[in-house]
Amino acid sequence: MGFMDRAKNVAEKTATKTREGVEDMKTKRELGETYDSIGKLTVELVESGEISNEKLTPLVEKIKALKAALEV
Repeated sequence: MGFMDRAKNVAEKTATKTREGVEDMKTKRELGETYDSIGKLTVELVESGEISNEKLTPLVEKIKALKAALEV
């Protein structure tokens, strides 16, 4: 295998790893956005009284306090 063949092979492997890395980052971003969405929905459901759970109450209260601090 000549130098050019080896260089081409390395370039192809690098491009493949880069594409895989980009796809992983997209998936991680989408996962984070989905967690964000489910969190917001959960807070809305707790505040409306549609769901209730003692584990959620302190988190919802913290969110309310943080929102209030931003409004000041």
